[in-house]
Amino acid sequence: MSENRAAFPVAAICRVLGVSPSGYYAWTKRAPSRRAQTDAKLIERIGTIHTASYGTYGAPRIHAELAAQGVHVGRKRIARLMRQASLAGVSRRRFVTTTVRDGGRQAPDLIERNFSANAPNILWVADITYVPTWAGFLYLAIVLDAFSRRIVGWSMGASLHTQLVLDALDMALGQRRPSQVIHHSDQGSQYTSIAFGQRCEDAGVRPSMGSVGDAYDNAMAESFFATLECELIARNRFKTQAEARLAVFTFIEGFYNPRRRHSALGYLSPIDYEFQCTKTASTPGQPDPAAVLAVVKARPGSGAARRKASATAGLDHRCARRPTAYAGRDEGTGSQAEQRNWTKKEPIVSDQPV
Repeated sequence: MSENRAAFPVAAICRVLGVSPSGYYAWTKRAPSRRAQTDAKLIERIGTIHTASYGTYGAPRIHAELAAQGVHVGRKRIARLMRQASLAGVSRRRFVTTTVRDGGRQAPDLIERNFSANAPNILWVADITYVPTWAGFLYLAIVLDAFSRRIVGWSMGASLHTQLVLDALDMALGQRRPSQVIHHSDQGSQYTSIAFGQRCEDAGVRPSMGSVGDAYDNAMAESFFATLECELIARNRFKTQAEARLAVFTFIEGFYNPRRRHSALGYLSPIDYEFQCTKTASTPGQPDPAAVLAVVKARPGSGAARRKASATAGLDHRCARRPTAYAGRDEGTGSQAEQRNWTKKEPIVSDQPV
């Protein structure tokens, strides 16, 4: 009504809308309600959190951040206020693969899509992505700890040479100093190279690789790259590779590892999640998450084998996916994937404390 007072009489507008002129004039002089005042303050806090997340947080993560600050409000109310303030999270874009095979010797799949780990330095996942710039692609290799989703190693370069993944692995080894950790990746030429295999052997790392052309076999690394692309790459245009390097470094070490809340971690950041688990493990009477995993000598099947396997704690249980008939040199043509040339799976054993 206030916007149309210059074009129409107030009495006519009130008659059309079915309200009284006296009620309209009383409303214009009335102070905002307590609910409206609270919403205004809440919108201000939501805007601050949204800006601190580089404009990536949606209602669920903003709800978790407010709860951590001691502000308890409903998620639907936060979503309504974000729509009112024209704030929104980011969405994902399509993923472009950088996997190139060269016929090198691949390692066995030691995890079979089971990315669970009950302590740090049991399972690492690794992959390579690219960051587009006006000066060409900048390639990023990462090593991610499956326990806390923390990026423990990364490196960037202008080419897809093997040194890219070696630098990421060396950074992870220098930070964590693991023993017999599983390093899972795809079958890219960098990971099947002789230099990478020799580095894993020297450091006591157990390489593992998924099947060909199947992103689900390395889903946890793909999930991080999707987060990186939708929250950083798709929202920026980098003129130089130096500018892209600084932005990726700031995202990983300044936001993702120490601050970004993960729904899979109870809306804690990777560093906070590791700290909380370490604190819980050191408290008397609490279960120890760093218990050594028993070796599974028989795979779950039927009868005694199933009972024996269910009594052990570890990652070596049968994968939930259905058996697939792979195609290869000695098989028929039923799939695009190649036949794996191994039959025995090594068990996952951890002797590292949290």
